[in-house]
Amino acid sequence: MKKEQTDLDVLRAEIEAAERRVAREIDPGPRGFVVAILVFILLASFILPHTGSVRGWDVLFGSHGAGAAAVALPSRVFVWLALVFGVGFSMLALMTRRWALAWVALAGTSIASAVGLLAVWSRQTVAAGHPGPGVGLIVAWITLILLTFHWARVVWSRTIVQLAAEEQRRRVVAQQQSATLLESMQSPDTPDSSDGPERSSDSEAGR
Repeated sequence: MKKEQTDLDVLRAEIEAAERRVAREIDPGPRGFVVAILVFILLASFILPHTGSVRGWDVLFGSHGAGAAAVALPSRVFVWLALVFGVGFSMLALMTRRWALAWVALAGTSIASAVGLLAVWSRQTVAAGHPGPGVGLIVAWITLILLTFHWARVVWSRTIVQLAAEEQRRRVVAQQQSATLLESMQSPDTPDSSDGPERSSDSEAGR
């Protein structure tokens, strides 16, 4: 019984260690390669025109005629969110595999996707004589939407694994408690039933 108890303790410790590891890390698997490609596409969109001849880098730093093209605040906010969360935190999450960074990347790309819609709309409703949304803006917006989707799947997959580990740990704890209860119910002073006939025959012989 003691050996079984020790085995259960070891198994419980291993499951708890695995659960802690899962709680801190993610395993993107093949989806990580897709995220890396999307990050590369997002970086490439910064050298493409976002409106007229104004590229993403120009919108980011307000250079090369960004003011003359009437680049509005939504476009500037969008490119900064795309750079910080779509590129920065996405690469950090892939390299470190930290669950917290994956959550930040998911939240940031979600916000950037919403701001991207506003940026496209602001270029479509710009005053007459100014260019509309360019290919770089459209590519960056779609890429961020795809990044949001894939980060959501990565985070959700990690949550499923963690829930499975917690369920396994609860089963081990319940099994350990049952074994402890069974051991406590067995007392060394409990008479063995096999001694009953012998004691009965001894009593008859004494008579």
